[in-house]
Amino acid sequence: MRKGRPIKSEIRQNMVEILNYIKKAYGYEIYKHYVAIFPKVTLRSIYYHLKKGVSLGEFMVNKIEKEKGDYSWGSEAEKIYYSLGANAKPAGNDRVKSYTESKNLK
Repeated sequence: MRKGRPIKSEIRQNMVEILNYIKKAYGYEIYKHYVAIFPKVTLRSIYYHLKKGVSLGEFMVNKIEKEKGDYSWGSEAEKIYYSLGANAKPAGNDRVKSYTESKNLK
């Protein structure tokens, strides 16, 4: 038996389903949609699965933007936009579909 975390993840698969419908989003945006649809997870877990998904080819970095503003950590925020990668296998989750249609997120 292999050691460590299993490669397959329900959280990452749910994130694939979200990105399948909204096409691209940054980490916190994915988190907001995730907790509205599925059981609560931590923001840290979302970022872990984004990084792991990029290494597995399930997600890819679409673009990186620097946004000016008045934040507690400084005057600039970096938003990394993700989209589906070549190894993503969306199954077409009905909960995600009805959520995105009700919020007009396409």
